[in-house]
Amino acid sequence: MDVLSRSTQETEELAKRLATQLKSGDVLALHGDLGSGKTTFTSYLVSALGIEKRVQSPTFVILRRYAAESEKKIQAVNHLDLYRIQSREEVEDLGLSDLFSEPNSITVIEWPEVAEEFLPENVTKISFEYVDENTRRIHAQNLN
Repeated sequence: MDVLSRSTQETEELAKRLATQLKSGDVLALHGDLGSGKTTFTSYLVSALGIEKRVQSPTFVILRRYAAESEKKIQAVNHLDLYRIQSREEVEDLGLSDLFSEPNSITVIEWPEVAEEFLPENVTKISFEYVDENTRRIHAQNLN
């Protein structure tokens, strides 16, 4: 799927559509340069899943977890940013398989390149390309 998003509202609509397709255990790998919209997209996705939490970039903490206050189909979103991770050993220390197997949760990974070999086969890959201040080209692979 290819989308040319000309506004944050269009990116939000894409996140809402994707949220309806997600199921427990899904993993999203977000690719793109700094400022291309990965964290903004994640914020809209978390909201579309009915989780009322302020989404912040996990660049310095590596992982943020957003949990629902009430019963939802998806109870939690694990949001990782691997920008600062440099080695296979550091990825292994993160315990990704434990995150991927958590019941009623999904995992969103920004800068997933260093962890490619640890990702499940059915990972949804989404790439964000900065076109101009308001426009992003978004390409998604392996959507259900």
